[in-house]
Amino acid sequence: MQPNALSWIAFIAFVLVMLLLDLGLFHRRDKEMNVKTALAWSAFWITLALLFNALVLVTSGSERALEFFTAYLLEKSLSVDNLFVFILIFDYFAIAPRHQHRVLFWGILGALATRAAFILAGVALVTRFEWIMYLFGAFLLYTGARVARGKSGDDFDPGKNLIIRAFRRLLPVATDNPAARFFTRVDGRLHATTFLLALLFIEVSDLIFAVDSIPAVLSVSNDTFIVFTSNIFAILGLRSLYFALNGIMRYFHYLNHALAGILSFIGLKMCVNELSRDLSLSFHVSNLASLAVIVTLLAAAIIASILRKKAGKE
Repeated sequence: MQPNALSWIAFIAFVLVMLLLDLGLFHRRDKEMNVKTALAWSAFWITLALLFNALVLVTSGSERALEFFTAYLLEKSLSVDNLFVFILIFDYFAIAPRHQHRVLFWGILGALATRAAFILAGVALVTRFEWIMYLFGAFLLYTGARVARGKSGDDFDPGKNLIIRAFRRLLPVATDNPAARFFTRVDGRLHATTFLLALLFIEVSDLIFAVDSIPAVLSVSNDTFIVFTSNIFAILGLRSLYFALNGIMRYFHYLNHALAGILSFIGLKMCVNELSRDLSLSFHVSNLASLAVIVTLLAAAIIASILRKKAGKE
């Protein structure tokens, strides 16, 4: 069964209600989220995604359910790179841990709109110009090579970013902001705060990562509803995953290697499947194969990182 307008309205309403409950009820007061609470929230968001996956299975069949699960896991794994950038952003702008959840909340709210625009544009391009899958695949192969060489954020410096520098010229920035507001007044004059700069950079970083992740997810499905819902569920759980992994991500030494492998595999899959379609060949890299590769690479990276840590290597 194809999703209708009611399905879209119901899903978006559900997401908005969950976000309002998140900030308005469960996290009304700013406080640092400990690892135990973050893990519980991560489990909550993952459970919601799996329940939605079950709903897709019942209403639309196993093939679409597999598409959703593969796309969700792919987006979740690729979003790990985002977490490293979040750490650097909060460190650079000196955002206290108790205020980070609020900044991430508004960042994710903005990401809902930008991701929707990216997905609609991506699906429209793939539907009208099938050859663009070759470009997407080549771009993912290039990105995978950059990640493998350690070019995924190690040289990050918000102070040198053109957007941040231009913003500072447009509006003065107050560095002292104990009330955790995005705007404040100094001597009667409106100033932006470091919280707003951090939020701005989080939005920019999400746009950058969407350039990688949206083409990758389109290799799994070109169904707008499946791509959008899997993306949104992955984004919704990103905040709690950030707090859960913040203290231990540095120990996952080989995680970037897994991400590089995933991006490269997905890029190769897009090119191979498109070539096979153009040449009317029977060979096709299935979503089940993609799922197996993603899980294997992530598991291998985590196990290798744990063994490295036990061996006493930094």
